[in-house]
Amino acid sequence: MKLIFAPDSFKGSMSGKRAAELLTLAAQKVFGDCECVSLPAADGGEGTVDAVISAVGGKKADAAVHDPLMNKISAAYGIFEDKAVIEAAAASGLTLVPGRLRNPLNTTSYSTGELIADALKRGCREIAVAIGGSATNDGGMGCARALGVRFLDKNGAELSGCGRDLISVDRIDLSGVDPGLAKTKLTVLCDVKNPLCGKNGATLTFSKQKGATPEIRDELERGMCSYREVIKKQCGADCDRIEGAGAAGGLGAALKVFFGAEMRSGIETVLDLINFDRHLQNADLVVTGEGRTDSQSCCGKVMQGVGLRAKKYGVPAVGLSGSLGDGAEGLFSYGICSLMTGVDRPMELDEAMENAEPLYLNAAERMFRFIKTGMEMRG
Repeated sequence: MKLIFAPDSFKGSMSGKRAAELLTLAAQKVFGDCECVSLPAADGGEGTVDAVISAVGGKKADAAVHDPLMNKISAAYGIFEDKAVIEAAAASGLTLVPGRLRNPLNTTSYSTGELIADALKRGCREIAVAIGGSATNDGGMGCARALGVRFLDKNGAELSGCGRDLISVDRIDLSGVDPGLAKTKLTVLCDVKNPLCGKNGATLTFSKQKGATPEIRDELERGMCSYREVIKKQCGADCDRIEGAGAAGGLGAALKVFFGAEMRSGIETVLDLINFDRHLQNADLVVTGEGRTDSQSCCGKVMQGVGLRAKKYGVPAVGLSGSLGDGAEGLFSYGICSLMTGVDRPMELDEAMENAEPLYLNAAERMFRFIKTGMEMRG
């Protein structure tokens, strides 16, 4: 029997790698001698780097960069062969900014560009950038600046590239772009399709969670609309017609327009990087899961992507998650045959997260016993 374990991370309580380890322990207890393949997955957010290097045997590289407020920090990304996987959140993430200092007028994506530049210096020629979880709403200017783009105001002075500079951009100078980018395949891992501006754009959709008040949102949106027009005039690209341009506060737009990046589904890219289809060959069952499964799980997330791949190869897939919410049953249309939860009785969220590992291990054993019973009935 060959079992594939491809869980997402259980945010705040358990990594995807640890969840796969617990699934392996439970499976071996119930089935005895079985082949267990651990392939922790991610959809372009937290855990993407760990998922990829765990599956392909890569390593982490450390780089001296700046956080969203331009304080010096060290951040890591993944390298395997001549490929790199970068999480924008590792250096430009919201968790790096204390709550009292969260204001997207002041934050910059500069450090994400620094990580890309570091990967180029190390000889990487395929770079995937997962852009979820950012603290920024700068249109990707900071990232672009770190890679040689200059943003100039009407007086020809160079702007620093934070959110408040959007309104001042008059000209964009691409002459100094890092030449290594021309030899590099750049991919953006993104699970949203928001345009740059408007009611579904970067600012009005995401800036509140990054600390923007209504007044700050209005200022940022005016700046973003002005920035959009400069890009349209100079680069011939309408960022309101590019799916995912508004992701990560406009970082998607900058990577696409200035550097020719390919926008791809995060989960689809990760599954390709970890050779998921090859591992599905001759598999008998796939188990996936996440912290909370609900309607959002059907919108480009890990469980949907894993279920569709398993369905393509005729392999049954089940989900074992921390909890289930409204709309979770939508996954039944995407190759997931059954859903179970880790909790075994009514409990508060804090208790469930504190005891995530033993709860998950016990639930996995119960799930596998059900599956074993079904196999015996069929036999």
